[in-house]
Amino acid sequence: ATAATSEDQQRVTRSAGIVSIAVMASRLLGLVREKVIAYYFAAGVGGDAFYAAFRIPNLMRDLFGEGALSKAFVTTFTATGLEDGEEAAWRLASRVFNATFLLLTLITVVGIFAAPAIVDLIFTGKGFQEVPLDPSEHFGFDSKRDLTVYLTQIMFPYLILVSLAAVTMGLLNSKGKFGLPASASSFFNVGSLIVGVCGYYLAPSFDLHRTTGMAVGVLVGGALQFLIQVPSTRHVGFHYQPLLSFRDERVRQVMRLIGPAILGVAALQLNVLVNSIFASEGVGWLTWINRAFRLMHLPIGVFGVAISTVALPNLAKLVAEGEMNAYRRAFSYALRLMFLLTVPASIGLMVLAEPICRLIFEGGQANPLDTQQTAVALFYYAFGLCGFSAVKIATDGFYTFSDTRTPAVVSLCTVGLNILLNYLFIYRLGFDHRSLALSTSCTITLNFLVLLFLLRGKAGGLGLSGVWLLLIKLALASVVMGGICWWAYTQIEGWLGVESIVARLVGVFVPIGLGVAVLVSGAKLMRIRELDQLLGAIARRL
Repeated sequence: ATAATSEDQQRVTRSAGIVSIAVMASRLLGLVREKVIAYYFAAGVGGDAFYAAFRIPNLMRDLFGEGALSKAFVTTFTATGLEDGEEAAWRLASRVFNATFLLLTLITVVGIFAAPAIVDLIFTGKGFQEVPLDPSEHFGFDSKRDLTVYLTQIMFPYLILVSLAAVTMGLLNSKGKFGLPASASSFFNVGSLIVGVCGYYLAPSFDLHRTTGMAVGVLVGGALQFLIQVPSTRHVGFHYQPLLSFRDERVRQVMRLIGPAILGVAALQLNVLVNSIFASEGVGWLTWINRAFRLMHLPIGVFGVAISTVALPNLAKLVAEGEMNAYRRAFSYALRLMFLLTVPASIGLMVLAEPICRLIFEGGQANPLDTQQTAVALFYYAFGLCGFSAVKIATDGFYTFSDTRTPAVVSLCTVGLNILLNYLFIYRLGFDHRSLALSTSCTITLNFLVLLFLLRGKAGGLGLSGVWLLLIKLALASVVMGGICWWAYTQIEGWLGVESIVARLVGVFVPIGLGVAVLVSGAKLMRIRELDQLLGAIARRL
């Protein structure tokens, strides 16, 4: 059993490493995309309108597509393959594909026609509704609100494309294929970036607003994200069949799971939407908190999403086989591996928030004020990085038991708390956008802790003593690392300044390099064995 456990841990570590590299590439391309948007639109009317419009279909994508749908599908598909045979699992996959396309097409049509009402319902702040467009940006639109409605209608079909991509990803993950699905979002970023830049220059020639190119680019990128995965489905044995049945018991199981699962995975996404609503009170707030969140999403994707993606099929298989001791060990290991990566990343983002934001965003229309305001939001978002990542693993722990109700209830409670805190911070205490990031970090961390406590009772223990010991060691090593990073940055800033691109690159990557060296040395001294396992997996891949 010990040998099997060690082999499972090595497989999870190796697969998580593959997914991490793929997701890192995608997130870096996403930051390039953000840099381009910042360069052309800054924190002005066009940028705010695009981010607001993209928030709506992207939120629904997170809820229906990459969140609830993929998780409900993976657990049901895995159980079907083990209990009913592979052919039954393939038939289920075809039925889920067809049902997804049909239902989300209906939602998209409704969303396009209801876009004006949706925008008015969500973005009510005076910093949004009352802001007119500059005469040079009119193109038939009188306000930021009108432009947002137009962009929302263009981008709504993205929901269909990315949801099909999410089901495809779940199918491939269930068959042990992680690299290509994790890389698929890179094609979204490349497609949306190329089309967006071309559209910026070409749109005025067709009497269209310059943000039209970015919106169309989202659709092109979504199509690429789905289509790039399709050939691999045939390699794992899937052959599409035109089957559609809402009476099939397994399809109904997916549907029963997906409703509560939407709420269970919704904590982060709904909190981001809540932040967007309150951020519409100030000009530039939407852009600043969106950019900060995008930066924090890099380590969430590279570490949290990667480990969760790899762990879910394995945990679901162990529950289906009744191997609860192995389940507890696998869950504890996934959590330890995640903390090993996110605790230092959290401290690093806090310490280097401003130089990172300056390197990525400042230039063109984006000025030093944008850098400072984005950096303070990033600081408070980074405070909750561990919670943002760990809640994914805790939520998956419930899904392996086909329990989507518990995460849903906890999620709704924490979203309600976030709304209350945001209201107090913005309307009663007069705080600015940074308070929105702080409240989100606090509530998502609370969400994780409550889920962990409840899952411990459901699973009969989770072997968490090793997790708490690891956290203490990591906290000590990370604080020292953070101090070294800050010292190195201040020395470089005094020597090179911050104006040139070389100075900005050196000011970010030299402190990071020193910090990693200090962290690894400290972890070695404190005998953090999870680090040895991670480094060993990396060495074997190289």
